[in-house]
Amino acid sequence: MPLIQVDLRRELFDSSHDQISRALQTAGEEALGTPTDDLFQVFRPRDEGELKFDPTYNGVDRRDMVLIQVLAVHMHPVSAKQAFFRKVVEHLGEVGVRPADIHIALAENGFEDWYAGRA
Repeated sequence: MPLIQVDLRRELFDSSHDQISRALQTAGEEALGTPTDDLFQVFRPRDEGELKFDPTYNGVDRRDMVLIQVLAVHMHPVSAKQAFFRKVVEHLGEVGVRPADIHIALAENGFEDWYAGRA
């Protein structure tokens, strides 16, 4: 059950949150084997000045920032996580989000660290 949190400009949220949600879910299904009904996402639209980033850090031409934080159970090999990153970039590109504007952090913990409505 990955928990996905997305910080993005309010305008992008208003115009595209459904498409972004679907893109993230599809990437998880394709790369991590996330079940189709395993959908837990939190969108945090941000106003002007709330997202701070260096537009050239690491040699990237960053014009915007879509920050995606994923918390998941530790069960995916590095190759699956890298495939997830590629799929997120691919599917968000279909929504019009530039690869250089995407920042993803995936952290993992154990099954014992989750409660999802029943024991």
